[in-house]
Amino acid sequence: MGNSMASSPRQSVITLPAAIERYFQVSLYLLVLMGFGTLASTGTLDAPTVVLVGGALAVRGYLLSKRTDFQMPTRVTNYLTLGYVLFYAADYSLFSHSFLTATVHLVLFGMVVRLFSVHKERDHYMLAVLAFLMVLAAAVLTVDSVFLFAFAAFMLMAVATFVLMEMRRSTQTASIPAREPIDRQSYRRMAFFLAGASPVLVVLILAGASAIFFLLPRMSAGYLGSFAGGSDMTVGFSDRVQLGRIGQIQQSSAVVMHVQIDGDPHGAYNLKWRGISLGRFDGKVWSNPTEQFPLARQADGRFPLWAASREATPRSRQPIHYRVLMEPIGTNIFFLASQPRYLNGTYVAVARDRAGSIYDLDPKHSVSVYDADSDLATPTPAQLRGAAGGIPPELQQYLQLPMLDQRIPELAKRITSSAGNSFDQAAALERYLMTTFGYTLELPRETPRDPLADFLFVRKRGHCEYFASSMAIMLRTLGIPSRVVNGFRTSEFNDLTGNYVIRASSAHSWVEAYFPSYGWISFDPTPGSSLSGATGWSRVGLYLDAMASFWREWVVNYDASHQRSLGEDAMQGSRSLIDGMRDWAQRHYERMLGRARLAQQQFSQSPRAWGSIGILVCVLLLALTNIRTLLRWVRERRLAGHPEEDPSQAAALWYQRMLRWLDRHGWTKTPMQTPKEFLTRIEDPGMRKKIEGFTHAYEAARFGDSPEEARKLPELYEEITSAPQN
Repeated sequence: MGNSMASSPRQSVITLPAAIERYFQVSLYLLVLMGFGTLASTGTLDAPTVVLVGGALAVRGYLLSKRTDFQMPTRVTNYLTLGYVLFYAADYSLFSHSFLTATVHLVLFGMVVRLFSVHKERDHYMLAVLAFLMVLAAAVLTVDSVFLFAFAAFMLMAVATFVLMEMRRSTQTASIPAREPIDRQSYRRMAFFLAGASPVLVVLILAGASAIFFLLPRMSAGYLGSFAGGSDMTVGFSDRVQLGRIGQIQQSSAVVMHVQIDGDPHGAYNLKWRGISLGRFDGKVWSNPTEQFPLARQADGRFPLWAASREATPRSRQPIHYRVLMEPIGTNIFFLASQPRYLNGTYVAVARDRAGSIYDLDPKHSVSVYDADSDLATPTPAQLRGAAGGIPPELQQYLQLPMLDQRIPELAKRITSSAGNSFDQAAALERYLMTTFGYTLELPRETPRDPLADFLFVRKRGHCEYFASSMAIMLRTLGIPSRVVNGFRTSEFNDLTGNYVIRASSAHSWVEAYFPSYGWISFDPTPGSSLSGATGWSRVGLYLDAMASFWREWVVNYDASHQRSLGEDAMQGSRSLIDGMRDWAQRHYERMLGRARLAQQQFSQSPRAWGSIGILVCVLLLALTNIRTLLRWVRERRLAGHPEEDPSQAAALWYQRMLRWLDRHGWTKTPMQTPKEFLTRIEDPGMRKKIEGFTHAYEAARFGDSPEEARKLPELYEEITSAPQN
């Protein structure tokens, strides 16, 4: 009893400023929570940061739900801030080793401290700014389409927060307080109205921002993008790759690139996308000792990739043109189909090494979008069996061998004992490895002293790097130049977008062997897999991938070329629309002109009949244009003849008729006069008596809805109009 009595006064004292303050505190907390959630969704925050900041936000939310006001003293917050400024330098130099990561930690620390030390009005603004900085950091750290939804949620809370912030300021500065609502439901309705108005404002803001985004002149500076970190995938596509790195990459299913091939709407190709070529092997590490040389851009804007290459141009050409959209995996290598010919993109400097790898030399602009041309034509097995000639001196490095287990060259000779030429030897090694050994991504717990011998004679299973390395080394023992290529193989096709979806799990290693007069030919000794289909939930994944592709192509990578393409499409579409409208108008004009000539001819043959038809048409047109007047006239005629059907309306109709008749005879009723007052102005006693009787019947029918009195009105009207006038 005592508790309920004590809590009742607190519950009843709910004022408008208190309700606005409560909603504002909750909205500001949700704004900060959304900002941190957007940043955490990038997956770049370390686990301790997520746990500590998430825990602090959970505590703040608990205190807010219990309506407990906890504030740290100003002195404590000053000491904490000063201490973290000193820690910031240590975080940058010793722990994070990244300016962006250390700055994000600083922003998060400031946000947590400010959450528990709101003393002044500016602290609210500071929390809102810190929430925005978290979203800005998320925009730098990710290009995923999930950011769009997180940003939309943040915008929703931002609109609600700033609306409440303005309402709160207005209530605090108002000289005359607003009238308090009578019931508590008014405060809930205020929250519902705010919840309904905020999405509308967000949609309008996003629509306006989208228009500005697509129309604003573009420049690709990449100021913020240069702060974004790299990826663990970089180690698999560098000039020095330890055996086993590709297997680590394959354990991720993240999308690394999308490829769209012209004229391929159904996924007819099963290509490999060549990245880095590695020629030197020390038994555990592959490396690429060749130097890079820059390529000159042609007049058409393309980089020629076949320059300084020793591969002979195939006699029969099979060209393809394709567009690649790379995810930010942190590598400066262009992934291309075999025998690349041209590269086109907004890149300042592009280089090529003698092993055929293509590099982006601009560290401020990572590899993102590019177009390329390749030639898929390859020599036939018969041509390769007849390949003859010496090995150029610069290719002798591809015969280099590390310290080997003697069983490896013996195995190579045994496998190829029946082969009479280099191609059959390579094919025999490829077939032997593909059919004899098993495929697995499980790496040995301890790195063996000789990984190749362990793979070939002990484990007899491994991933693509072990297959490719084994074949390349065995080819070298047979005197055939060879090298290992790291890249990706095609694994999935999205028929919604017409793009090949290349995932990290499709990272692959294969072998290139040199044949005189024909150049480098690819061999893949790893057991292969076909393109995967899409059913069930994987189909949903394709829709999500299509959405992500649109986000990357038309938002993240939207540049001047996209804007120009969009403008050209818009101009072409508008021109086609105008041409279509003009053709439509011309066709209808000619049709109407033909009908007019036919009508003129028929009119000249029988003018009387067509004259009657013309008069009838004019009458019908007049009737149609005055249809409302005609309908009102018919209704009044019916109501005047049967006033008992609607006494009130009929009384008004007959009274107006009487007033118009009296006005024509000198008795005019002003709008300010009542019917009784109007009677006093009529001097003729006989006429006044008849009008008095009419007025009595009018009032009974008009305000009493009397059918009997309404039925008398036509007769009383006739008596008035037929009376002699003095």
